[in-house]
Amino acid sequence: MQSTRRFLRSLVAGPMLAPRLVQLVIGLIAYGAGIGLMVRAAVGVAPWDVLAQGVSRVSGLDFGLVTNLIGLTVILFWIPLRQKPGLGTLLNVLLVGTSAQGVLWVLPVVDDLLVRIPLFAGGLALVALATGAYIGAAFGPGPRDGLMTGLHTRTGLPIWLVRTVLELTVLAIGWLLGGNVGVGTLAFALLIGPMAHVTMRWFDLRPRMRARSARGEDAVRLRRGASTSAVAP
Repeated sequence: MQSTRRFLRSLVAGPMLAPRLVQLVIGLIAYGAGIGLMVRAAVGVAPWDVLAQGVSRVSGLDFGLVTNLIGLTVILFWIPLRQKPGLGTLLNVLLVGTSAQGVLWVLPVVDDLLVRIPLFAGGLALVALATGAYIGAAFGPGPRDGLMTGLHTRTGLPIWLVRTVLELTVLAIGWLLGGNVGVGTLAFALLIGPMAHVTMRWFDLRPRMRARSARGEDAVRLRRGASTSAVAP
């Protein structure tokens, strides 16, 4: 029971809890919405979404539900890697696929390529913004990122190699199952890293968290000093 309580406290540890939670939830919902826009654009999607599309096509399950189930399955692979999920990890599993499916329900299929291209660009931009937001909230990595870093730690392989092997593997499986691989897949692979690098600087709350934590520690030291002075002879 005590270990469960410690784990639950660790999920929401740190200062600035309320603004971080708001940023996390908005970021994850926006991330899923961006995925939904790119799926509707039908010019190719990110490797993990190619896998979700392929599994959805074969199983008949909704794309969003499959996305959530893949996220949950990936977390199970964390266990032998001794990775610990954060609140952001768990909410990622619940919110990203659900938000993506909501967009797919609302937004009809688009045939005009002149509409689909800006639709993809808007989805990519939204995913980049959302990535900066949910990572900047500092509640733990997403399931796929945690798998990547866990394999890197356990195998000692360079992180770029682990990520490349993972994404090529899921891309190949998704493509064989009928997922949409196209120019958008390549565009995502080339652009999402530089774009997210910028947005992570915009939304990073960790400097403010450290500053607030330092002020709190200073206040504690001052109170201790005052109490020591009060009892001194």
